[in-house]
Amino acid sequence: MQLFWQLGWFFKAHWRTYSLSLAMLAAVAVMNMAIPYLIGKAVDRLVTPAAGQAEGRYLLWIMLLGLAIYLLRLGWRWILFGTSYRLGNQLRRRFYQRLTRQGQAFYSRHNTGDLMARATNDIDAIEMAAGEGVLTGFDGLLTLVLVLIMMFGFIDWRLALVALLPFPLMGWCFYRISNAIHHHFKAALEQFSVLNDKTQEAIAGVRMVKAMGREQIESKAFDRIAEQAAERNFLVARTEALYEPVVFLSMSAALLLTVSFGAWLIWYQQLTVGQLTSFTLYLVQLIWPMFAFGWLLNIVERGSAALTRVDSLLAIPDSVPDLGLREPVSCALAVAELDFSYPGSRQAALRQLHFTLGQGQVLGLAGPTGAGKSTLLQLLMRYWDTAPGQIRLGGHGLAEYRLDSLRRQFAYVPQDAFLFSASIADNIALGRPDADREQIIEAARLACVHQDIAQLPDGYDTQVGERGLTLSGGQRQRLAIARALLSQAPILVLDDALSAVDVHTEQAILGHLRSRRHQSCIIVSHRLSALEHADQILVLNHGRVLQRGSHAELSRQDGWYRRMWTYQQLEAVLDEA
Repeated sequence: MQLFWQLGWFFKAHWRTYSLSLAMLAAVAVMNMAIPYLIGKAVDRLVTPAAGQAEGRYLLWIMLLGLAIYLLRLGWRWILFGTSYRLGNQLRRRFYQRLTRQGQAFYSRHNTGDLMARATNDIDAIEMAAGEGVLTGFDGLLTLVLVLIMMFGFIDWRLALVALLPFPLMGWCFYRISNAIHHHFKAALEQFSVLNDKTQEAIAGVRMVKAMGREQIESKAFDRIAEQAAERNFLVARTEALYEPVVFLSMSAALLLTVSFGAWLIWYQQLTVGQLTSFTLYLVQLIWPMFAFGWLLNIVERGSAALTRVDSLLAIPDSVPDLGLREPVSCALAVAELDFSYPGSRQAALRQLHFTLGQGQVLGLAGPTGAGKSTLLQLLMRYWDTAPGQIRLGGHGLAEYRLDSLRRQFAYVPQDAFLFSASIADNIALGRPDADREQIIEAARLACVHQDIAQLPDGYDTQVGERGLTLSGGQRQRLAIARALLSQAPILVLDDALSAVDVHTEQAILGHLRSRRHQSCIIVSHRLSALEHADQILVLNHGRVLQRGSHAELSRQDGWYRRMWTYQQLEAVLDEA
């Protein structure tokens, strides 16, 4: 029952609604106790010669009690389950907030499918424990206590002791079954995470699977994972199924003992037929508490296994602590002796890097694949932490700023632009939802995507589909650039964001960017023509700066930049020819 202790913070916050629903449950239990007692009285009146109209009065009371029980059951279900749904909603909000605050290190260790499973199945199990678990626990215990009071206090204590002889064995069986359920359900949740992750991967990569003809191979791999998930869920269901036989065997034994010993007491005139009838009805009512305790243990073990998984994720500290209090007032960047290695890696991703970027300046980053360009961008936006003072914005270390304020200084456009399942206008206005249609159109013009949008069936109201797959790669990149330009962040970051557009479109976009002197710009590009007008270009290789200077200076120096520039110029001439 440690689960209820762990959820104590929620029960304290909603003690009024829980108290009201439990009071209604208590009233239902008391009324249920009165019905067998009235039936027993009616039976005794029927077997005596002096029976008048009293049995009709008993029948009326039973009908009234049945109506009251119906109304109270409706009330406590509405209140109790409504409150438990709030717990699920609150846990999901906390879960989502934790995800949004985590950095790249967190997502490199956790798969998307596993996170989705914890946000759905696991929280559903906790929600059920806070609703149906409380119901079954309280109602079952209260019914048990009231039934025992009626059996021991109002009928015959000797008969009650005999009837309860099978119950210790039932309690031991419940203990064994609940332990098995805890382990099996935890394994089922973990396997569901694997299945969820495989499903998400299959949907995201369906085009690649079809292109490579791997449908059969991937289907067999998915079938194996699905079969393992089914087997673990079957173990849970098979273990749960043991509760019902245990209850019925125990109750059948109790009923046999009751009838046998009760008949003996009636033979010796120590018990009436009506009392035995009432006692038997009370004994039948014990079936619900026994089922309730079995179901309660089932729900609690499920919820406990789920809460352990959810809490373990919520307890993970922020990979990038947000302890700063400052608000940026300047976008001047200064990087000094920057060294960085990814966690668990012995090889340095960046070594002894230094440069400055003043307001309105353009910094170009070039170099072969794996040189550390994207790593540098992530460090500037504090997706990973560095040693204090190695990166300074406006004269202060990045850790001194509030994380959300720091990241609002950057308008980041990655190579693989992400678009949401919304209209084109909504995607462009993502970082500035209050922008009007004219501002959205102007940003699209600067990104050279307005003409493409105008040709779509619904223009800016066209729904782009999941992840923007209904658009070409170049259109997605230009929409992402338009979104970044509309945000008006002080620093624009283009991480090879022009790779999917042609040279003429690239030059048009860069021409528009050069006119925005109020905005600093960091451009990463393998196409060196995108860096021609940069104030400073850094050529990186294996995390080190091999060359630095303007385009004119680097194109005259012997080195990687000059060789790559010559090659690309020759390639352009051949393409035009």
